[in-house]
Amino acid sequence: MKDFLFFLFIPVFALSINLPKLKVETHTLSNGLKVILYEDHSTPIVTVNVNYQVGSKNEEVGKTGYAHLFEHIMFQGSKHFNDDFFKALQDIGGEVNGATNQDRTRYYENVPSSYLERALWLEADRMGYLLPALTEDRLKNQIDVVRNERRQNYDDAPYGLVYEEILKMLYPSDHPYSWPTIGYHKDLEKATLEDMVEFFKKYYNPSNSSLCIGGDFSKEEALKLAEKYFGSIPAGKPLSFIKKWTPEFTSIKRKILKDKVQLPRIYIV
Repeated sequence: MKDFLFFLFIPVFALSINLPKLKVETHTLSNGLKVILYEDHSTPIVTVNVNYQVGSKNEEVGKTGYAHLFEHIMFQGSKHFNDDFFKALQDIGGEVNGATNQDRTRYYENVPSSYLERALWLEADRMGYLLPALTEDRLKNQIDVVRNERRQNYDDAPYGLVYEEILKMLYPSDHPYSWPTIGYHKDLEKATLEDMVEFFKKYYNPSNSSLCIGGDFSKEEALKLAEKYFGSIPAGKPLSFIKKWTPEFTSIKRKILKDKVQLPRIYIV
C-alpha cells in the first residue's frame, strides 16, 4: 500500500496561439440547428460532427452520469435504423464514435466522401427519432456497460480515483463540475427509462446542437442534405443557461490518498 500526494493550485496563464484561417461557412436552419461547413479536397474523406450542448454540468446531485450514459444509448438504434449504429458506417470503412465531457456531448463519423448522405441520415434519425427504439432492455444493457467502464477506468485502475478526488477538492459538492462525467454507481443503477426520455426531450434537439461537416464535399450539396434530413425535426424548447459559478481559493489544498500501487505519485493541479 503506497501513498500518493497531490497539491492543488490555480495558475493563470496568458497564451498567444496563431490559429490557421479556415474558410468556414455557417448557416442556421429554421429549427435553430447551426450548420458549419469547411471544404478540403485533399483526400476523399468527409467528417461529420454533431455537437449537443449538454454534458455532466447539466446533471444534478443524485442523477450523475446521465449525459455519458445517453451517449451510449444513442448508438443502440433509432426508429428508421433500429440496429447497432456502428454497423451502418464501419461496413463501408468509416470511423464512428462519441465523447462526453462536462459541457457537451459529441458524435462523429469519418467516412468516404460518397457516404456523406448516409452519415447525415443516420445522425438526423437519432436526433429526431431515437425514442421509438429506446427500450428498457437497451437501457439496462448500457447501464451495465457504463458501470463496467467506470470499474475499468476508475475504480479498479491504478490511481484511477485521483481525478474524482481532484474534482471534489476544486469544487463545492453542489457545483456541477464537482462530479466525474462518468457518474457514480449509485446514480447510474437507479436511472429509469422515464429519466432518459426526459433527458432526450430536453437536450437532444436542433436548437441545442450544431452540425459540422468538413472535408471532400460540396458546401451547396451538404447544406441541401442538412435541410433535407434535419430541417423537419422540431426545434425543441429554449434552455436557460447555467449560471457561471467560479469557486474561490484562499489557500493551497493538500490530500494524501492510499491505494494498491507500487510507486507513489505527486499530482499538481
